[in-house]
Amino acid sequence: MTNKIVVLGSLNVDQTLHVHRLPQPGETIKMTAQSSALGGKGANQAVAARRTGLAQTAFIGRVGADAAGKRLLHSLAAEQIDIQHIQVDPQQGTGQAYVLLQDSGENSIIIYGGSNQALTTADVQAAHSLIQAADFLIAQCEIPLAVIAEAFAYAQQVNTRTILNPAPVVPQLPAEILEHTDLICPNETEAQALTGISINDEATLVQCTQALYQLTQACSVITVGDKGAYLVAKDISPQLIPASAVPVVDTTAAGDTFIGAMVSQLQPDFKNLVAAVRFACQASALTVQSLGAQPSIPTYQAVQASYS
Repeated sequence: MTNKIVVLGSLNVDQTLHVHRLPQPGETIKMTAQSSALGGKGANQAVAARRTGLAQTAFIGRVGADAAGKRLLHSLAAEQIDIQHIQVDPQQGTGQAYVLLQDSGENSIIIYGGSNQALTTADVQAAHSLIQAADFLIAQCEIPLAVIAEAFAYAQQVNTRTILNPAPVVPQLPAEILEHTDLICPNETEAQALTGISINDEATLVQCTQALYQLTQACSVITVGDKGAYLVAKDISPQLIPASAVPVVDTTAAGDTFIGAMVSQLQPDFKNLVAAVRFACQASALTVQSLGAQPSIPTYQAVQASYS
C-alpha cells in the first residue's frame, strides 16, 4: 500500500556556514567553508516521505516570488511532489535558514520565516479536498499555529491522521492543536520544553514520554539522537528503538528524514508503529552521514540496503 501524505509546512533555502566550533559571545571566528541547499522542515519531510517510502506526497505552503522560490518549486516537482497548493507570495521573500555546522556534525540554526509566516487558513481551506483524500497530514511549527489548528481540526473531521512535529519548539502549544493531534514527534529538547521534564537517562526519558502522552493523549515518539527513538502508544508496549552507530557528518534534516520516513511506512491504524519507527531510525542514520538537508535524504532502496 502506498500512503497518501500531505505536508503543511515550511520551505526554505539553507545557507550553511562551516565552523570548527560555535563562537563565544563577542568572539570572531573564521568559516572553513560555506554551502547552500534546499530545506525547510516541511519541504525536508515531504522529500523524505517521497524518497524513502515512495509515498504520494503533496504540499501546502508558500514561497516568495524570487529565485529561491522558483528553485524550491522546481526541485519539489522533480521529486514528483504535488505543488499545486504552494502559493507564490508577491510580498514576502522565500524563507531562509542559516546553519552553523560544527566539525562535530552538530548544528545550530537561525530561521527567517519570510513567506512561510504569510501562510493563512484560507490556504488550508483551498486544499480541503487534498487533505480529505490523504491518509496523513504532517505539520511543523515553522508556520503560523492558527493555520495548523485549522488544518488539524478539518483533517480529523474527514478521518485523516495528523502528525505534529513541534519544532521549533513552542512550550505551550495551543489546545486547539493538541486535541486534534494523533501522533506527536518531538526531539528530546522539544519534549523537555513541552513537559518540563529534563531527560538525563532512560528513566527520565520514560517519564517525559509518558508526560507527553498525558498532555496530548496522542501517540508519542521522542527522537533521542544517536540513541534512537522512544515511543508510547495505545496497545503498544513503551520501548526504545535503537539507532545504528554511524559516523556523523551533518545532523541537518535528520529529524525531518525520521518523520517523513516513518509516516511513509505507517499504517493509518498505527499498528505497525514499531516497524515504521525502526525504518525511520535507519533512514536518519543515513542522512547524518552526508552534508546538507535535502541532498542527504536517502532513497527507499538505500534504506533497505543499509539493513544488510
